[in-house]
Amino acid sequence: MITFFTGQPQGYIAFIGIMAAFILTCFMTSKFADYLPKDLGRDFAFDGKKSAGKPRGAGLIFVLVFCILALIFGEIDLENSLYLLLVLASMLTGFLDDASKAPWGEYKKGFLDLLLAAGVAAVYLCFNPSTIHFAFLDITVSISPIVFALLAIILVWGSINVTNCSDGVDGLSGTLTIISIMTFYIIDVVRGRETNFTYFILLFAVCILGYLWFNATPSKLLMGDAGSRAMGLFIAVAALKSGSPLLFIPVAFVLIMDGGLGLLKVFLLRFLKIRILKNVRTPLHDQARKVSGWSNTQTVFRFAIIQLVISMAVIYMVL
Repeated sequence: MITFFTGQPQGYIAFIGIMAAFILTCFMTSKFADYLPKDLGRDFAFDGKKSAGKPRGAGLIFVLVFCILALIFGEIDLENSLYLLLVLASMLTGFLDDASKAPWGEYKKGFLDLLLAAGVAAVYLCFNPSTIHFAFLDITVSISPIVFALLAIILVWGSINVTNCSDGVDGLSGTLTIISIMTFYIIDVVRGRETNFTYFILLFAVCILGYLWFNATPSKLLMGDAGSRAMGLFIAVAALKSGSPLLFIPVAFVLIMDGGLGLLKVFLLRFLKIRILKNVRTPLHDQARKVSGWSNTQTVFRFAIIQLVISMAVIYMVL
């Protein structure tokens, strides 16, 4: 494995990598957006038809830029190499769905997400202990690797799908993802748990910012499953690498509530015939726009503000 720089990038190297991530993402997006598949609009989403005709699958661009720059500016050991491959795999499964004339079925996508989640769990356990640090209590507990693997699979699978379900408003899922992963970045730094993966968080956040340059309301293109699935997997890895994976719940709280309630609602109705939240539209961003009358910009800002407040409280608690 070739490593261009050894150790965590410092000084000018780190600076150049971060700036290159933003500039290259913007440049590549502007040059290749027209070659992406076109969105067909979603029948059941609020204002879903307004997206029809826009380039979709821009996650292909910013994820590829991230992976290339991670190889150049980050230290690529075996563990990080495997994480990058899994991020790429999640992006590619999403992009193939974006490019397909007939959308992939829920079970097919769910099974692929399960395989990716199992891959993340296996990689993590090969290089890290099966311990969970309860950050608010400052207690570390060792559990069975099998139990840890099952919990990690649930974490990754859930993160992929709640992030995907939250992708329905220009700029929303990207903004929330940046807040979540940067919260983990700050937590890693203040707790002295910086690893080679920590710098990847900065690069990934900046690549998403390059995408958001074009996705801010009114958007010119959409990330599609290629972006949302890769982001969800990356958030989960950041949670695992923090050593306190349960922090995923508050750090990604808005993503969980926005995308997760819809998944729970469908699961209970389809498999247990239990109907909940009859008068609530899901994802919650549709409730905010259609029922509460929020604009797209208000929805993004208010959801982001809620997550920022929660994240700041979490950072204070773990200091």
